Amino acid sequence: MKWVSFEAENTIHSGIVLDGQIRDLGAEPLERWLASPEDITPLLATLPARPLDMERLCQPIMRPGKILGIGLNYRDHAAETGRTPPAVQTWFVKQATAANRPYGSVHMPAVSDQLDYEAELVVVIGRYGRHVPVSRAMEIVAGFTCGNDYSVRDWQRASPTMNMGKGFDTHAPFGPWIVSPDDLGPISELGVRSYVNGELRQNGCAGDMIFSVAEQIAHLSAAFTLEPGDLLFTGTPAGVGAAFEPPKFVKPGDEVRVEIDGIGDMLHTISKDPGEIWIGKLGET
Repeated sequence: MKWVSFEAENTIHSGIVLDGQIRDLGAEPLERWLASPEDITPLLATLPARPLDMERLCQPIMRPGKILGIGLNYRDHAAETGRTPPAVQTWFVKQATAANRPYGSVHMPAVSDQLDYEAELVVVIGRYGRHVPVSRAMEIVAGFTCGNDYSVRDWQRASPTMNMGKGFDTHAPFGPWIVSPDDLGPISELGVRSYVNGELRQNGCAGDMIFSVAEQIAHLSAAFTLEPGDLLFTGTPAGVGAAFEPPKFVKPGDEVRVEIDGIGDMLHTISKDPGEIWIGKLGET
C-alpha cells in the first residue's frame, strides 16, 4: 500500500495510491489511518478516485511530532569522514518546520554556503511503542519513504548536538509516499542514491547500515514513546558533498534527486532563502 497526503480544494487530504490513481480518504490527517489501516479495507470500493498529480503531493505527514536522525550509520560514510564506526547510536533532532514536500524547493541558508545533501531511507512510525524489543520493532512501523537529511555543515560542526545544522526550515523533505512493509520487500536490499544536476553522488545499499531499523527503534523506545507519524531518518551512504576534496556543496539553482528502490524518488531545486524578518501569527506569511 502507498499512503499519500495531497492538496485538494485548498485542503490537505489523505489518500492511497492504487492503479495509478489516488483514492481519497478525506481531510483527516494520515496519522489516523496509519494507526488503524484495517479500517480502510471496507472503504476501498467507496472511496472517490482522483488523478495522481505529483505536483500536488505534500509530505505524507504534514507536521511530524518527531523527526529523528541517526549519525554515521553506514560503514562507507563513516570511512569517508575518517571516523571509526560508532559502537553506540548517536541521534539528533530535525525540527518539525524542516518537514518539506517531495517535489519543490529547499532553501539555501542566508547564513551559510555549506549546504549538503544526505539521501536516506526514512521509517514512518504507525503505532505507539515504548520499550519495544528488536524482535517486535517492525510491529510499530507503518512504512518507509525517501528522505534527504539536508545539513548545514558549518552550523552542524559548531554544536556538539548537531541540531542547529540539521534543523533549518525546509531541510527534511520526504515522500513522495509511504510504502507499507509488505509491499517493499527486504530492507537490506534497497538501493539508496542521490544525484546533483544529474551526477550520481551516492550509491549505497540499506543493508550496509551499522544499526538496523529494528535496533534503532529498540534504542529510541527505551528512552521515550514513539508515536504514529514520527519519522526516523536512518543514515546516509558515502558520497556526501563534504567528503569531496574540495567539498561539493549545493548552491542555488542546483537540482537534487533522491532515489530509493521500491519506493520512488524526490526532486528539489535549491533556492535562496530570502532571509526576510517574519514575525506574525500562524498561517501568515
